[in-house]
Amino acid sequence: MKKILGLDLGTTSIGWAFVHEDENNVKSSIIKAGVRIVPLTTDEKADFQKGNTISINADRTLKRGARRSKQRFIQRRNALITIFTENNFIAKDFVYAEDSEKSTFSSYKLRAAAATSEISKESLVKVLLMLNKKRGYKSNRKAKSTEEGVAIDGMAIAKELYDNNLTPGQWVYNKLDIIGNQIPDFYRSDLQLEIEKVISFQSQFYPNVINEKLLEDIKGKSRKFTFVHFNKTLEIELAENKGSRDLTKLQHYKWRVDALSKQLLITEVAYIIVEINNQINKSSGYLGAISDRSKELYFNNETVGQYLYNQLLNNPYTRLKNQVFYRQDYFDEFERIWETQCKFHSELNIKLKQEVRDLIIFYQRRLKSQKHLISECEFEKHHKAIPKSSPLFQEFRIWQNINSIVIKKLETNKIVELDEDIK
Repeated sequence: MKKILGLDLGTTSIGWAFVHEDENNVKSSIIKAGVRIVPLTTDEKADFQKGNTISINADRTLKRGARRSKQRFIQRRNALITIFTENNFIAKDFVYAEDSEKSTFSSYKLRAAAATSEISKESLVKVLLMLNKKRGYKSNRKAKSTEEGVAIDGMAIAKELYDNNLTPGQWVYNKLDIIGNQIPDFYRSDLQLEIEKVISFQSQFYPNVINEKLLEDIKGKSRKFTFVHFNKTLEIELAENKGSRDLTKLQHYKWRVDALSKQLLITEVAYIIVEINNQINKSSGYLGAISDRSKELYFNNETVGQYLYNQLLNNPYTRLKNQVFYRQDYFDEFERIWETQCKFHSELNIKLKQEVRDLIIFYQRRLKSQKHLISECEFEKHHKAIPKSSPLFQEFRIWQNINSIVIKKLETNKIVELDEDIK
């Protein structure tokens, strides 16, 4: 008798049957059969059919995170109102909403003014409640190592590029002997400005190919797409840049420098445009936009509130919701507002500042410990298992592999045991 397991795999169910099949087709029988239903929503089913990974609990996790964020925001808001009520900044029936006539954007106006001039105590509390609502982006990821080339302050470089009218390519070429492999991550706006300068200058030599249309065609595209665009669409080969790593890097940045002042071969122009566009594309669009906003604040000597209010003055219908800034930008705004207002309100002392800044608005919970996920050691009770990177585990694995070696003599086909000296 043959034993056969039959499966019917569908998008929302899995049918199965375990069959004994008689080779002579006399006594075949179904031992057991059944079906497992996989409840999927329409969107989950569509993702499943496309081959995308899905998680039934992902939606629940997102909603739980939103509930926690709202709860913690309300806790901070209540703590702010309580502390300023106790310090007689606001009355118990304080209204922190824009409720008067012609009050649209009045909070933004107060927030922008608070960084440079005196505002009332109640207005200051309204401004701090705005800072409490949106505190900026802060990543919990660890900083990259120096081997990955980000050991240099990006804002300081951006300022140097601005002051000396340099492109990222010129900056790297001038400092290649000093920085070696530690090439920093440049702001997207600086890289975008460089590619625009290259195309603008080289367009006078190759106007039919290197022009504004090319800039639009490759905007936001990957290295592969840009390469294919030159190779297939424009029928332009890229220049070859071969040799040792140091020589290719030197040649790469030399072409980028020369492209701003003299005519290059069209193949060389294509090569550097592909490389610069790749650097732009590799930087995260979301984080890149945040970085560029932070850079603009730095150069214009503005706070986040002043930046947003200026946009409202230029266009009252502008959208502010998705303009994200770094946590540090909000922190700097708080410092400037507090330092300005403490000149006019003596109650704003250092103790109150530390409590408001460090314990309420910008308080950041530590990440939860995950030590409970480490399994117990099967050999030593009440001890956690050591990580695979531990030298002790490596030694254990070596001994495990050695102990599993089996040696047989070809003549006698007998197993030979290894003594301790051979091991």
